[in-house]
Amino acid sequence: MALTASGELGPCPPPTSCAKVHALGSGRGLRVTISIGELSRRSGVRIPTIRYYEQNRLISAPARTEGQQRRYTEEDVVRLSFVRQARELGLEVDAIRELLELGTGHSGSPEEAARLALRHRDETDRRIALLTALRSELGRLAAEYGRGRLHGGRLLEVLAQPDIADGER
Repeated sequence: MALTASGELGPCPPPTSCAKVHALGSGRGLRVTISIGELSRRSGVRIPTIRYYEQNRLISAPARTEGQQRRYTEEDVVRLSFVRQARELGLEVDAIRELLELGTGHSGSPEEAARLALRHRDETDRRIALLTALRSELGRLAAEYGRGRLHGGRLLEVLAQPDIADGER
């Protein structure tokens, strides 16, 4: 039996898609699944971007119905929401994939996982330093403009400082 386009159980289609649909089963019946449109709505990620993340293995390829409609689980909503947040924080796709592996315990040996965690922590510290410098300069600019001074500030110079961009403090 397989999940049909209407969400009901029906005859099994060719074996290639049947295995994916059965992965949604559990001891107490089928898990609730949602469409790509619903996943998009709930995660805040556009449909083309969801497909891109599937292609780049940030989210698993979903089960498909008899009519080849993608079906997603609650776990997919959580994972995709994490990916969206990580992208909003400026993380690259490869870094997000590594963090997902780290978070699910699939990052290799404990030593490798520790190195990976420390590397991402150091990168996070570098980003925080850059954002702190940006915040400080924006505050200074706001104060200058608030006093009626309309000349430019050092915003470009602050962000272009190699010591900040390279993580040196």
